[in-house]
Amino acid sequence: MEQTNNIESKKAGPKDVLSHLFGIVLLYISTISFGTLAFQIINIIFPDQINYLSAQGLREAVRWPVAILTLAFPAYLIIMSWLQRDLMRNPEKREIRTRKWLIYITLFITALVILVDLITLIYRFLGGELPTPFLLKVLTVLVLAILVFFYHLWILKNDRPALKDPKMKWFVYAVIVLGLGLIVSGYYFAGAPKTERMRKLDEQRVSDLQSLQYSIQYYWQAKQKLPTALIDLKDDMRGTVVPSDPETKMAYEYQATGTKDFKLCATFKASNEEDVASCQVRAYCPETYSPIWAHPAEKTCFTRTIDPDLYPPLKDGSTVPTKPIPAP
Repeated sequence: MEQTNNIESKKAGPKDVLSHLFGIVLLYISTISFGTLAFQIINIIFPDQINYLSAQGLREAVRWPVAILTLAFPAYLIIMSWLQRDLMRNPEKREIRTRKWLIYITLFITALVILVDLITLIYRFLGGELPTPFLLKVLTVLVLAILVFFYHLWILKNDRPALKDPKMKWFVYAVIVLGLGLIVSGYYFAGAPKTERMRKLDEQRVSDLQSLQYSIQYYWQAKQKLPTALIDLKDDMRGTVVPSDPETKMAYEYQATGTKDFKLCATFKASNEEDVASCQVRAYCPETYSPIWAHPAEKTCFTRTIDPDLYPPLKDGSTVPTKPIPAP
């Protein structure tokens, strides 16, 4: 009787239950993150006009699943390896109810996902709309669901670890290589940290030039002449400050080239021309990715001309409409 109680205790110890639960949670997190990462990579490779994310937004969308997978996927492999070794030493633990319930729930969920995925594919096919990005996303979901379903069905029917089976071990190795390859691809599409920092600094430079351009326009409307230097734009009453380069803290270059013509210059560290081009096919583009602010990775000057018909001189007591404040 005492021996039986020891076996039952060994079967369903808190450590065993929580270990299997932790492993299945890591599986779900990793699978969802792999799907999200694959979707965002597809969005980058095949730009779609209805996608509201800019090129920069897509890169940022890639970073979250990459960050999650960098820790979650190796953690899943480690916990599953530990569980398999533990089951080899204690075969009776295969009968733990929590373990079987989690496996059956996983099989149910993946079977449902496969069914819904195939129904969606057939429906879109019959409707005559099957663009490449959508097809790739459907196939991504299908492949992930089949891999999870096949693996858990195998471990439910077999008493030995997958790596101990001559054929199954190649399946496991292939999945690991595929997963690591997708993570590495995610790092590539997310961009190197140094490059992303340069892009963000350049975006700030463009934003500063936009602010200066608006202030110069206001100055001309108020005084019917261009400022001789950027310092003339400073206005304590309106709270107008003159921005400087976010990295070097040096003043931006400005020159009046005519009575209504001027140019603003800044030195950029990275080109945004590719991002500007890809952004134009999307439904929404940030102002910093407008074609009029495209620049290579070098000093770039932007020439502007004030149109009096669009920006007429101010009459006495009138003010220039300010940019609308976004609703909270």
